[in-house]
Amino acid sequence: MSSTESAFGGMFRQLIELGVIEINTEPLDARIERRLKQFWENTSCPRCGHQSIMTWEKHDRVRCRNCEFKPVYTHGTPFHEKHLSCGEVLLAFTLYADTLLSINQIAPLLGRAYKTVHTAIREVEAAVQRGFPVTWELLAQTSDGPTQVDESGKVCSGYKGQEPPRNSRSRGGSSRTGRSRWRGRHGDQLTLVAACRDSLRVIRGQRGIDYEGDLEPVIQEAEDLSQRLGEVWTDGLQAYREMDRDHRTVVHKERYVSPDGVHINQAECLFSLVQPWLRKFRGLSKQGLEQAAHTFGIIRSLNLTGASVDITIDCLVMGAFRSST
Repeated sequence: MSSTESAFGGMFRQLIELGVIEINTEPLDARIERRLKQFWENTSCPRCGHQSIMTWEKHDRVRCRNCEFKPVYTHGTPFHEKHLSCGEVLLAFTLYADTLLSINQIAPLLGRAYKTVHTAIREVEAAVQRGFPVTWELLAQTSDGPTQVDESGKVCSGYKGQEPPRNSRSRGGSSRTGRSRWRGRHGDQLTLVAACRDSLRVIRGQRGIDYEGDLEPVIQEAEDLSQRLGEVWTDGLQAYREMDRDHRTVVHKERYVSPDGVHINQAECLFSLVQPWLRKFRGLSKQGLEQAAHTFGIIRSLNLTGASVDITIDCLVMGAFRSST
């Protein structure tokens, strides 16, 4: 097991290779199929707009009684036309989003190619981000108390997504392994901005610490998800002085909890959790870092509410149906 591999990931992989653990996603496949068909029964036809969709328990297609459109039940979702079963798609995303396993570690567990798993996870991730606001509203979460906001610098990788890619040894590159082969510019620094309120966790990668362009959008997203924002607690960053909201500050140069109890412990705790999770990727591009940080906040919020796997399915499917209707 390499030094960069998480202990859980290495042991889990070894147990599967030894035949102690067998991955069987058939029960999850069946649950996803039932849930998708329930959504079809309650949505309009993407072709004619009529809400007249029929489903069958033992049939993989649905039918519009108005225009005779007969798509498979996975049509329009990240489960459609994958080399993975529906359960494998969701399992891959769950392992990606809720463990320290990287995609390089997840692909062998499923016996699939890296690109196959990577593509599936990225599509699910995008759908989950679209569907989370709707799902969160249906969970009837009551967000109360102050909203804690904090920011932290994060350097993204200059190695990811470069054109042309780094030279291999056969093309004149260094014989040393890993990132040392890359001779280009290292990635730019982004700012991770977190807003925490009760079980809600919003975290995004922004380009700087400008209030209007970088800090306020995260606070606004927290307000959109929690309806009424309430008071905002921040550290002593000067940019927050532009905030036109009720807010209180604890200046970290002086103390971490103000005499009247103002602190940003929840946001700082979120950073302590997201940093090792981000490190498993061994570098993320700007776009990758922004998307990964946002995903972590969504999954953390669902975990804090005790959400079941059905909620994750709903989150994904609502995002897919929301984009297609």
